[in-house]
Amino acid sequence: MSPLFDFPSQTEFARLLSRQPDVDLTRVALEIAQDAYPSLAFEPTLQWIEKRAQELGAPLARARTDRQLLAEFSRCLAGTHGLHGNREAFQRAESSYLHRVVETGVGIPISLSLVYMAVAREAGLDLSGIASPSHFLTRYEAADGPLFLDAFHAGEVMNHQQALSWLHSLSGLDFDLIERSLNPAGPRDIVMRLLNNLKSVYVRNQTWEQAWLVQRRLTALQPVGYESRRDLALVALKSGRAGQALDGLQECLRLCPADQRPLLLSHLKAAEKLLASFN
Repeated sequence: MSPLFDFPSQTEFARLLSRQPDVDLTRVALEIAQDAYPSLAFEPTLQWIEKRAQELGAPLARARTDRQLLAEFSRCLAGTHGLHGNREAFQRAESSYLHRVVETGVGIPISLSLVYMAVAREAGLDLSGIASPSHFLTRYEAADGPLFLDAFHAGEVMNHQQALSWLHSLSGLDFDLIERSLNPAGPRDIVMRLLNNLKSVYVRNQTWEQAWLVQRRLTALQPVGYESRRDLALVALKSGRAGQALDGLQECLRLCPADQRPLLLSHLKAAEKLLASFN
């Protein structure tokens, strides 16, 4: 792989790239946050997670049913510690960064779910990430069937049918498609969804330097994907990386569908002009 996609100081993200088992998603999320917060120390967030798990010891032990167990879990994180979502969170990049979710109490469904999953793991519960359409959830394997937690809405607990119906009303998609999405998602799928959310915010706000850092990670996770390579070249151009943009656009022109060729050629000319201005 190109040195552009090396992450030598980021142990867990590098393990994710090499498809190692048991990747620590909490640390991956914090490593991603270091792109925007280079001096970020992980320890305060990890200690916060550990303390919440300790708080949950007695309440979880008292729970008599799986629903009560999850209700106690949500009461701690959403009630006592105020973790919640709101519509404005989708407009802010910080709502995708794990340490900022802990600090502010506000996040989007996937970042809040990652906090829930981290605390659950520390407390001895197994919560899986569910990359359902339009809204990320977590899943708990209860004795009489899976239960789903919605971290964005104060840790609301839903059974399988409730989750299926709610997601259908939210997305308008076929029940069969939603049904398949209710299985646990792998670490790469979860991280790519987190990164794509960040990319969307940065592109919308034309924050091109941060968009490039995010797209670099997405391309590292999909090194042979044409769309990922194309987007890396385009964001490189927007962020002033003329040489990388030129190389990437030339490669994409050899692979692109015919209808995308005129647009790529126009960007190629822009990259050549930018590069000439540096000489």
